[in-house]
Amino acid sequence: MTTLTTYGQFDGRHWETGTIANFLARRGVHAPHTGRPYSEALLLGVSGGAVMGYFSFAYEGYEPMARILTRNTFDPWDTMLSRLGVAQNVQRTAKPDTAARHLTDALDEGTPAIVWADMWSLPYNALRWDDGMWAMFPVLVYGYEEAAGVVHMADRARVGLTVTPDELAAARARAKNNKHRLITLEAPDPAKLPAAVGAGIRDCLRLYTEAPPKGSRNNFGLAAYRWWAELLTKPKARLSWEREFPAGPKMLAGLTSAFTDVALFGKDSGAPADRGLYADFLDEAAVLLKRPGLAAAAAQFRVAAERWGALAHVLLPDEVDPWRETRELLLRRHDAFLARGNGAREEMLAAAARLDAIAADVAADFPLTQPQVEAHRMCIAEHVMAVHDVEAAAVELMKAAMA
Repeated sequence: MTTLTTYGQFDGRHWETGTIANFLARRGVHAPHTGRPYSEALLLGVSGGAVMGYFSFAYEGYEPMARILTRNTFDPWDTMLSRLGVAQNVQRTAKPDTAARHLTDALDEGTPAIVWADMWSLPYNALRWDDGMWAMFPVLVYGYEEAAGVVHMADRARVGLTVTPDELAAARARAKNNKHRLITLEAPDPAKLPAAVGAGIRDCLRLYTEAPPKGSRNNFGLAAYRWWAELLTKPKARLSWEREFPAGPKMLAGLTSAFTDVALFGKDSGAPADRGLYADFLDEAAVLLKRPGLAAAAAQFRVAAERWGALAHVLLPDEVDPWRETRELLLRRHDAFLARGNGAREEMLAAAARLDAIAADVAADFPLTQPQVEAHRMCIAEHVMAVHDVEAAAVELMKAAMA
């Protein structure tokens, strides 16, 4: 069995853009305008870029969730690869043994393999097993040693990760639509890069200002900021936070899920909402497209990153002890995984146990009065609109630069 012993590409953070960036870097593919590997920022921009999306969900048997989308989610994988002219070599099978052979065949050719795996099934994520919860994401495999019982993977962390062959097989089989899917990639077509960058910027502008391809207009773009602020401050609205996330465990669940999406999901902590990454893309685009006005938009998105950071902090502020401790535990667990991978599992499990205890304490003795709950929501809404105002200005700068 084969392990690519010189593999060392662990810079990617998001499952989609990060995995592709790691793969292309391993293959030694360099972008024509920099002479360096294709950056994750560039891939984010080409895939459709930054966005704002707001949703809330309440499933029977689970606490409700507030979901904050910070990047384009309308088919970003195939969009970025087709725009860049990257051919995908796809293999599928219903048979685990055949799936393992596809994987080892790719490695024997000296190529890492991209597979889709359920994050709940991969032990290094330290997630409590739940029959009702799964999420299939692309990860990169660079070693498969069946006799030793070890698979080597790159998946967001700054270090290599390991699972057993059986654990990987179970994770790959968890959902039918991506069951045992494997992809390797050809090099991008450099001639397509300027058009790909321009198309990504236009996607971003459309999602900020026009009706989305699917869903309510209120769920995306600048309208989504205004809608979220309204739901925070108008208790009689149908999906208001007063109704969906009332004082008690549901409020904590809403705050925690929103914080996770803004500050942690597929990101470095300290890089809220991918806005700094998108600003890096716009700086690259300004040079590549010879449109210097995009650099001004990049600067505005860096201001937006600061506003998003303030919003993340106000979701779980220092002034309420359970909120502060929840924020600190979420950050500690995330940073431990990024830094140490498998070696952080026990710390991650301990953090999860403490988060459960905090939720139980909040259910038994909620720390805020109703007026304080309302004041907290009002403060969140003010920060949401502060982000809105900065990004509205950024969008106008992008429009002017692309005119």
